[in-house]
Amino acid sequence: MSSARTKARTRAFQILFEADHRGVGPLTVLADWVARAREPKPDEGTPQVGEYTMELVEGYVQHARRIDELISQYAVGWTLDRMPIADRNVLRLGAYELIWEDRVPDAVVLDEAVEIAKEYSTDDSPAFVNGLLARFLELKPSIRR
Repeated sequence: MSSARTKARTRAFQILFEADHRGVGPLTVLADWVARAREPKPDEGTPQVGEYTMELVEGYVQHARRIDELISQYAVGWTLDRMPIADRNVLRLGAYELIWEDRVPDAVVLDEAVEIAKEYSTDDSPAFVNGLLARFLELKPSIRR
């Protein structure tokens, strides 16, 4: 499962994670990543930032306030600031893509978010992420209204 979209999602998650961790806006980190990738001789580990990664980060930023409200409202037993940083950001990305990105099937968004949670967070995270995003899927028509 290493399609271009999967890599784009993972990079978008990493950008949101870094921004959250550093306390800066995601667009700042996105700009840093793009600048590093475009250097004449980028470091070997410098990830390329594709179009879909940019769309995901920019899309999240556009709807960030609403997404964070939804996560806060429906994450039973967790406040946004107490949630593991990886979970918070995989949920932000998944919520944006699930609710506002119509080019990707909902099942794919859920599966990929769970995979990112498996790779980057705790053993409990995949079930938590899946449960919360599934709830957003049920609420999608009312959220988008």
